[in-house]
Amino acid sequence: MEKRTGVDRTPGDRGVAVVSGASAGVGRATAREFALRGYSVALLARGRAGLEAARREAEALGAPALAVEVDVSDPAAVDGAAARAEEELGPVDVWVNSAFASVIAPFTRTGPEEYARATDVCYHGYVNGTRAALARMLPRDRGVIVQVGSALAYRGIPYQAAYCGAKHAVRGFTDSVRAELLRDGSRVRFTEVHLPAVNTPQFSWVRSRMGARTRPVPPVYQPEVAARAIVWAAEHPRRRRYLVAPSTVATVLGQRFAPRLLDLYLARTGYEGQVRDAAPPERDNLFAPLDTEHDHGAHGEFDDEAREVSLLQEASQRRGALAVAGLAGFAAGAGVYGLVRAARS
Repeated sequence: MEKRTGVDRTPGDRGVAVVSGASAGVGRATAREFALRGYSVALLARGRAGLEAARREAEALGAPALAVEVDVSDPAAVDGAAARAEEELGPVDVWVNSAFASVIAPFTRTGPEEYARATDVCYHGYVNGTRAALARMLPRDRGVIVQVGSALAYRGIPYQAAYCGAKHAVRGFTDSVRAELLRDGSRVRFTEVHLPAVNTPQFSWVRSRMGARTRPVPPVYQPEVAARAIVWAAEHPRRRRYLVAPSTVATVLGQRFAPRLLDLYLARTGYEGQVRDAAPPERDNLFAPLDTEHDHGAHGEFDDEAREVSLLQEASQRRGALAVAGLAGFAAGAGVYGLVRAARS
């Protein structure tokens, strides 16, 4: 047995995990976490340099790794990537859909081709990944599919209509397929992991028509927080969905119990909360990757404010349901109270 960073496992002994969007951000951190946990990893993304760097990171942790350049909006290419993963690494045990590309802009200034492209990546990419995974998992009657979502899968915010719409669609799609598998008695499992704002490179290369560079809406968490939650969910898929961080819980419950207050709050704060005092990037990754020649890693430009731990997620993993319920209730109450004050001010 090889000892690696506090984890005592034979490389690859946990099975094979496929991660889309693995060249940067949440996908990159998730691939690294799977490697640390003893999985073989197949890395799917468009950017060659980012993919190769992710592959080297996984191999440095002792994990067998495969990097495949693929656009998740292409169903045939995704299926081919799945076939390569099984040929070179073995049967896929976990499939994580986490690829991202979008545009941050007023809806009336978002072109039809831009909206379609964001939907193709953030929604159809998940559909394509799920189809490729099920084609291999269903005959074996085992496997886990993790859909990486967001607080914005429950509540749309201004200037991100394409992304929010896609995330809402993934939830509905997943519910439908999950019910079909239950009807068939399948032991293949779905779970969802809904994230708060995360410090990833996306805010340096997302297409923007905001007149400024964009930023995540605070509070912001490091991608490693998301990665630990995703791997935990993959290994504990009986729960239908995980809400990572109190801000996610507050958003979900705020939308359920006070949607009008959220409308008013976001109308007042939606622009200022998503921009910073810097010119928008000259290039973006909506239609072509920006990490083909240069690796950008998992982190964005917000290390100085990003949180490295979510107490809610830690409670979920280590302290049981009662502690989670208490923290979630406190977070929700604080969040809704804050909305009420903001809407009335």
